Amino acid sequence: MTAIIGGTLIVIIHVLGVFSAVTALMSSRTSQGAIAWMISLVTFPYVAVPAFWIFGRPRFYGYVSAREERDSELRRVLEGFGKRVEPFLPHLEAHNGRVRAVERLAMMPLTSGNRAELLIDGHASFKSMFDGLARATDYVLIQFFIVRNDRLGQELKRRLIACAERGVRICFIFDEIGSHKLPERYLSELRDAGVEVTPFGSSKGWPHRLQVNFRNHRKVLVVDGREGWVGGLNVGCEYLGEKPSVGAWRDTHLRLEGPSALGLQEAFWEDWYWATNEILALDWRPRAAEGSDQHVVVVPSGPADPLETAGLLIQNAIHTAKRRFWITSPYFVPDQSVQDALKLAALRGVDVRIMIPERPDHLLVYLSAFSFLGEMIQAGVEIHRYQPGFLHQKVMLIDDHTAAVGTVNLDNRSFRLNFEITGYVIDHRFAAEVEAMLAEDFAHCRRVSLGEITHRPLWRKLVSRAAYLASPIQ
Repeated sequence: MTAIIGGTLIVIIHVLGVFSAVTALMSSRTSQGAIAWMISLVTFPYVAVPAFWIFGRPRFYGYVSAREERDSELRRVLEGFGKRVEPFLPHLEAHNGRVRAVERLAMMPLTSGNRAELLIDGHASFKSMFDGLARATDYVLIQFFIVRNDRLGQELKRRLIACAERGVRICFIFDEIGSHKLPERYLSELRDAGVEVTPFGSSKGWPHRLQVNFRNHRKVLVVDGREGWVGGLNVGCEYLGEKPSVGAWRDTHLRLEGPSALGLQEAFWEDWYWATNEILALDWRPRAAEGSDQHVVVVPSGPADPLETAGLLIQNAIHTAKRRFWITSPYFVPDQSVQDALKLAALRGVDVRIMIPERPDHLLVYLSAFSFLGEMIQAGVEIHRYQPGFLHQKVMLIDDHTAAVGTVNLDNRSFRLNFEITGYVIDHRFAAEVEAMLAEDFAHCRRVSLGEITHRPLWRKLVSRAAYLASPIQ
């Protein structure tokens, strides 16, 4: 009897393996991912089947179905938003193709009448955000991937409670994985003060219980639909450079004022609906920033998108660069299409520079990069490692007219598994500010040589290649 039951279980597991392999064939977004999963699922289903349904799903199906459930409401709000922003739609004939691609990826228009303020490092960024909370009169929308229960986290809690006490509605989202150490007492104190708090649970609901590999990596603050913040900073003292084990922390945030703040609001609005099933009633009237007319589009991206928005956004920026493409990222394991785009840009004479940390906080990512950096350097791409501390900023500079600040890293997780968001600014003055900031950062970098990559011992080359192959593939 035991043998019959055991044999039946083995047959069932292998049938599930074949079924899962077919699912991987039809759904994986890369051929490498499909092949890797199919071989694993057919030959060793006992481990591969649960791994696939936890880590291998390429789309966040629950979020997709949530969009469909309230699609009419989404259309109504966005159609109204589109009509209201018509007076703020700029005419950029010289950049039409480049801008049109970004707008279609964002599913939102580029708008004029904005002010984009570059915020360098944690102290300037949190001062700006806390000042914004003090100006709030109607509502505050706030979400972070990581919230710590340390001095900075306590200060944020105090200021949110102060907002609630003066009658401001506050909606607060945190990622349940990124903020898994946040104690319940922290959350209960916010709720007791009237702050509406919810986790962004990627595994919400039994049909999506195994989708634990997705993360909401967005860092967004919106005040009254008039101003908003986005960038690389989470809430924790290490982001202020106050943890010796981490060292100096280099990061960048962005403050937006004007119609573009509604782009941040729309992304939060969708996330809030997924987390709570509540459609927030918000102010969707665009207002021009006084004394400024910068062109901005907000680009949300994530695993519920029909296209790989984040990766395509970066590829579009690389392909449209004529003179310069500079980019910074703490994690640099781009897929082959981005690697090829970077090499081609360098080969056609574009100044391509990539800034990554000298000190890694993820060993696998650090080792993976060595497997392809040699080819990039041979093509003319400059790789610079930041020396003073940990580099965490996610910034792009295209020629002398466009710059972007957001949450997207140059890795598979940001391209395919994380919900991310980017502020894309087309403005010569803002681009000049970003150029000056990055030039100062490059002055504190060490340029990686080809010999450093090629003269490594064989065992290190093997480890690097294995680390690259072990990086998540979908």
